[in-house]
Amino acid sequence: MQGGPFDDPAALADHARQVESLGYDELYSYDHVGAVDPFVPLVTAAAATTRLRVGPLVLNNEFHNPVLLARTAATVDRMSGGRLVLGMGTGYAEAEHESIGSPIRAVGSRVTRFGESLAVLRSLLDTGGVDHDGDHASVHVGDLGVRPTQHRVPFLIGGNGRRVVGLAARYADIFQFTGLTHAADGTPSGGGFAIDQVIERGRWLSAAAGDRDVAIERSVLVQFVSVGPDAPVASDLTDRFHLDADVIERTPFALFGSLEQVVDKIELLREELGVSHFVVRDPDGFAPVVEALAGA
Repeated sequence: MQGGPFDDPAALADHARQVESLGYDELYSYDHVGAVDPFVPLVTAAAATTRLRVGPLVLNNEFHNPVLLARTAATVDRMSGGRLVLGMGTGYAEAEHESIGSPIRAVGSRVTRFGESLAVLRSLLDTGGVDHDGDHASVHVGDLGVRPTQHRVPFLIGGNGRRVVGLAARYADIFQFTGLTHAADGTPSGGGFAIDQVIERGRWLSAAAGDRDVAIERSVLVQFVSVGPDAPVASDLTDRFHLDADVIERTPFALFGSLEQVVDKIELLREELGVSHFVVRDPDGFAPVVEALAGA
């Protein structure tokens, strides 16, 4: 589950408890200029619950120094009792970068820096130290000063491009298919919605991961949910991204129809793509599906 009243601690605590009571496993924030800090509200959400895992979905790597990010992640993991999932991505929103006076790098450079950050983060969170010299970072830390509670803080990596999928194959504990693709200026489109494209990305992941493939959970960030006997089709996605009805019908990024239809589609996606992790933004609307799957 992604989203919540992250700027209101009392409302957030109630929301987190409700999300947990509905059977969800995780609550995710986001990382954008003009929104609350992606980490601070997670401590409140974790403190209000007993098992709910928390994390940012996903951090814009371009906003963060990897050593300072490792320090924050380790601290949040300790404060949450070992319940952090660290979601990471390359970043894409050009306007946000311009607004803070930090022009976004070209895609190739951004992905290279993302790979370096993942390497630094993995070393610091696993061992407390790192020695790394790369194109974008020269980092030599003997002792981070704080260690996470978890033996291994899980990394969730989201993205579409082949190089990012390759980095996920190396570092991810969860790989998230996102569906949205972005132009050079960050404008989103539905260029990754078609099921054949998602299947292809899954093949890239398996080929690059080798023996690690079985250890990587596959995830989907769902863009549209409507569950019920009179559930509308995802016409807003069709209009917004100029997608054919057949693409919307088969895509994993739109779950709509009767409860039985949605459950059947999720089971089919598990068979076709190996997806076992879904992130939605409507906890109440999707709750019947969570209940049905829990009882299956």
